[in-house]
Amino acid sequence: MDPMSKMWVSFIGIGLMVIAALIITFARTKTKGGIRLILTIVAIVLLIYGFVCGLLAIT
Repeated sequence: MDPMSKMWVSFIGIGLMVIAALIITFARTKTKGGIRLILTIVAIVLLIYGFVCGLLAIT
């Protein structure tokens, strides 16, 4: 992978992690019940994808 592609993949990974953090913060402060669980699961999935993008950018 060329350096420019690695840069964009790392930016996507960082963005996904930021979105996951914002979703978790929102879910824990403003929601309850099933919606909180769904938002938490979505945030975890985004965090995992962000982590994978970060690993791809390193290698």
